[in-house]
Amino acid sequence: MAVRPQQLLRTEIANMRSYRVTDAGGYVKLDAMENPYGWPEALQKQWLGVLEKTALNRYPDSQAVQLRQNFSKTFSVPGGTHLMFGNGSDELIQLLILSIAKPDACILTVAPSFSMYRLIAEFVGVRVIEVPLSASSFTLQVDQTCAAIQENDPAVVFLDCPNNPTGLLWPQQQVEQIVQHSGGLVVIDEAYAPFASRTMMPLLEKYSHVLMLRTLSKMGLAGLRLGCLLGARQWLEEFNKLRLPYNVNVLTQLSASFALDNISVLEAQTRLICEQREQLITAMRAINNIQVFPSEANFILFRTLDKSADAVFSQLLEHKILIKNVADGLLLENCLRVTVGTEEENRAFLDALHSALA
Repeated sequence: MAVRPQQLLRTEIANMRSYRVTDAGGYVKLDAMENPYGWPEALQKQWLGVLEKTALNRYPDSQAVQLRQNFSKTFSVPGGTHLMFGNGSDELIQLLILSIAKPDACILTVAPSFSMYRLIAEFVGVRVIEVPLSASSFTLQVDQTCAAIQENDPAVVFLDCPNNPTGLLWPQQQVEQIVQHSGGLVVIDEAYAPFASRTMMPLLEKYSHVLMLRTLSKMGLAGLRLGCLLGARQWLEEFNKLRLPYNVNVLTQLSASFALDNISVLEAQTRLICEQREQLITAMRAINNIQVFPSEANFILFRTLDKSADAVFSQLLEHKILIKNVADGLLLENCLRVTVGTEEENRAFLDALHSALA
């Protein structure tokens, strides 16, 4: 008799659902926090010239030395901070949680926040503690968070700064208070740092148990799947033992280094996205029957007040506009999240939203 998956898989795996990515073919794609702009033609030709010289028959640099140097210089990484790259931040989150996968281990985060913290912990078999954000404003409840840390002693605390899907950037004083109460690691995930007014990077120098996640995906290199973990040498040397060799391929390393050498192009696009974000927020706040939340990311969270989020989402799809339906019973009731697109895409979204709400 052939063996069935249920006979071999851990219970938590068998009971999970796979992460779904919606087919965006034929839609204005505003669901995944991507940079909507491509590279200028001249820059694309230069990039292809770099790739043409690549020796695909050789393994990539396992330590990504050149990329590490470019990354540190471009983002003014504090001296003495070590870097480790992954196949997107998701791989690095998985490595972090795998490293503390003891029977009594747990991680802590806030809710709502980036879903992969919980999903990865669940399939690794690590308990998850979630502290709700403020129901009215999605702000940190620092006292409750510190109390949960005191009670559960999490091995890792994950803080998404700015937070996905709410778009808020926590005050550094509040983040530092959580850091000071934590006996384990605190991982500050700055995936949306390019769109924020400030960074928490100074905390890397101040606290040896603070790590940081960065990615190039939101700036315009989502297709490369490149994430970076920053922190003290004593931690990264341990995590590096779990990293699979050659996990970042040669095309990604070369393309990312090339992009960092031409960072001014991506920075100009980032500034344009921030300008479009403020214009889109202003336009959305002029609509009476939705609540629009502030954002320091490249997306905007809003709540429908008269219609259900499901109905509005479906009607937007009929207008070929794809955003993210994040509505659930945990603070996000009737909430939707839209990525900031080009001026034309944002206008199409607003027109469709007016129609869907009518």
